[in-house]
Amino acid sequence: MLGVILGATALGALVGRRVRHLSDRLTEPFGVLQAAMLGLVALILAFGLSLALSRYEHRRATIVDETNAIGTTFLRAQTLPEPIRSRSLDLLVSYTESAIRLAENVPGSAEETAAAEEEQRIQRRLWALAGAALDAAPEAGAPRLYVETLNEMIDAQTDRVAALNNQVPSEILLLEILGASLALGLLAAYLTLVGRGLLGVVLASVLVAFLIFVTADLDRPTRGVIVVPDTVLTEQLESMRLPPAASGNPAPARSS
Repeated sequence: MLGVILGATALGALVGRRVRHLSDRLTEPFGVLQAAMLGLVALILAFGLSLALSRYEHRRATIVDETNAIGTTFLRAQTLPEPIRSRSLDLLVSYTESAIRLAENVPGSAEETAAAEEEQRIQRRLWALAGAALDAAPEAGAPRLYVETLNEMIDAQTDRVAALNNQVPSEILLLEILGASLALGLLAAYLTLVGRGLLGVVLASVLVAFLIFVTADLDRPTRGVIVVPDTVLTEQLESMRLPPAASGNPAPARSS
């Protein structure tokens, strides 16, 4: 990005130097054109940055929501009768490990897809166990509360996967790069025509390239400098590996 934008700036300065003998006729048109282009590019940069930032904040929110759903489900699973209780607790630990792998792999990659599919397989096994708990005690409150939060956990996982794959369209980033290159090239040509220094436009080029880089970096949740942290998930997993706070109840006897 920096190379393309600085190259366009240098090309604009070269063009301005070549046509400097026509400065009396070209200064005003170049000035109007570069001012209009700079204003348009500023709007495009702000739009792209706002899109990337909103998606980044949504990804951070979804990982917290899923962590809370997992934690509540794990606590309520401790109130289920055995052996459903122990099986569900073990599956929830495996589910959290898969959620961490999902957070650490590039969206759309084979590893990310495998982690999401593993979560879905565990979800089906947990749902089957929840159904067995309801069948064994249809009037008990604990299985019903557990099913409620288990459903919320499944919904939270779907929301998080969708957020990870919801990226700013590549066309917008390309438009930012091309628009910035054209605007800064025109600015460099204008400053060369009027005989002003080019240090300011070089600094502006670096700044614009940095803004576009931040936009692209925000839009890649597992790569680059700015990543979506999975600290809440890892801390949740550590707490789930401790001995359960609630002891299990024996399975209720079926009436004949």
